[in-house]
Amino acid sequence: MTGIDGIGRVGPTRSSARTKRAQTSAFAVPTESSATGHAEAATETEEIALTSMLSLQEFGGDAAADREASRRGEDMLSALAELQRALLGGVDTVETMRRLAELAAAVPRAANPQLAALVSAISIRVRVELARRGG
Repeated sequence: MTGIDGIGRVGPTRSSARTKRAQTSAFAVPTESSATGHAEAATETEEIALTSMLSLQEFGGDAAADREASRRGEDMLSALAELQRALLGGVDTVETMRRLAELAAAVPRAANPQLAALVSAISIRVRVELARRGG
């Protein structure tokens, strides 16, 4: 046999090898012992899923505390920026100082140690500004 335009020979196709493999592996109904193994695996999967859900619920409280602390930190930063603009513009800072005092009065504790340190540093800066300006 010749190939395209008479060059080379055509060898056996790969599809014939696939066909032979397909004929040797047929569909088989699982035996009772393999079905038991699948049930055990399903039970283990359910236990892992339950453990994961419980962990997420515990973490959910931490996430809420972190969100609240992050939100308060952002509010304090925006109030500090507002104070800076007011001081540079010669505008009355009484309202901004009141807002800073309220924000610094109740700073929630973050569960994440890095976030807690950051919010604490912002809170200290707010207290410094309040002390400097007699607020």
